Amino acid sequence: MEQYPQAYVDFLVHFHGDRDFFECHEVLEEYWKEAGAHPLADAYVGLIQLAVGLYHQRRGNLAGAVKMLSGSLSYLEQMPKDKLGLDPELVRAMIEQRLHEVESSVASYQDLDLPINDLDLLEECRAECQARGLEWGKSSDLSDKHLLDKHKLRDRSNVIRERARQLECRKLCRGEDGYGEAKR
Repeated sequence: MEQYPQAYVDFLVHFHGDRDFFECHEVLEEYWKEAGAHPLADAYVGLIQLAVGLYHQRRGNLAGAVKMLSGSLSYLEQMPKDKLGLDPELVRAMIEQRLHEVESSVASYQDLDLPINDLDLLEECRAECQARGLEWGKSSDLSDKHLLDKHKLRDRSNVIRERARQLECRKLCRGEDGYGEAKR
């Protein structure tokens, strides 16, 4: 059996179990950043962008969905076969279809299930869902504000502090005072 990183299993569990695409993005992005120059880095970014694209579509942000789904396709263009337990051609075809639907506003949001072709991975994910009290393949609860607006509801104080610190660092590196003026 192929050994998959726990973050990838968690991604699939969130993707199919609680449909928390924001959490999908968080867990896989953290792993991707830590892994550095990983041979599957592009595939991970493509899957992250797929989750974000679906998050945007479900919220009605169609421009954001198109941007992320298009990016996802680009990253998954060379998705390796037999490395992620998915059918790469079918994944790309599903994303292309969804992108077409979003661009032409053909249909309202529908959940998407990834074509997992590694039966051991599928069983591991289903067991993990059951252990977490989740139902594999259950439809998104479109009335759940936490699921739809998670990015607005989370504590971002650490992110805000880090951005302010980086801004100060850039100012110091450029030799600016606190008002954007060059120091004399």
